[in-house]
Amino acid sequence: MPTCHPAASSAVGLVLEDDYDAEHRYDRPPVPGLRGALPERVCYTGSVSKLLAPALRVGWVLVPPRHLDALVAAKRMADLGNAVLPQLVLAELMTSGDLDRHLRLLRRRHVRRRDAMIRAIAAYLPGATVHGAAAGLHLTVTFASDLPDADLAAATLRQGVKTQPLSWHAQRPYPPGLVLGYAANTASEIDEGVATIGAVLRGRQGSA
Repeated sequence: MPTCHPAASSAVGLVLEDDYDAEHRYDRPPVPGLRGALPERVCYTGSVSKLLAPALRVGWVLVPPRHLDALVAAKRMADLGNAVLPQLVLAELMTSGDLDRHLRLLRRRHVRRRDAMIRAIAAYLPGATVHGAAAGLHLTVTFASDLPDADLAAATLRQGVKTQPLSWHAQRPYPPGLVLGYAANTASEIDEGVATIGAVLRGRQGSA
């Protein structure tokens, strides 16, 4: 879902919409953004951090016309603007169609890696429940046991596999779990990593 943050002034009714993971959806159509329905009330933002590279530091905002001058002035005062060359390269990628082709390639790759992770979870973490497979670059798994997930993440890190405990992100009571990224790893690396997590989990459950 797009992430929307109402502005402080309810009189203006301005919404900042960050359509997080909009390009990385696999099994269902994208959720329509609010921008299309409320162009005079919504600032629609995004970046190429996941699509190309975070180091480019290039993003965009579609702003209602009445706020354009103020936004340009604020950006100029903040940092004098972004480097021109990366913006020109991005514009060429967009107008030539190369960016769309790159996105299609990434989607196919990410689906293969996501599916490899789901298979590995079924094989090595049979008691785990998978969440968030339809979009994004990571999966969340939850466990039926009450083993502290921060301890599990620390133990897997000592074995060379980096994960994040779900408790770092949960704002409400939630079963213990892990956040597992798959975008930067091959299918064989994913299989080995999840196998390591499974071995660590079984070892800690056996010693509990």
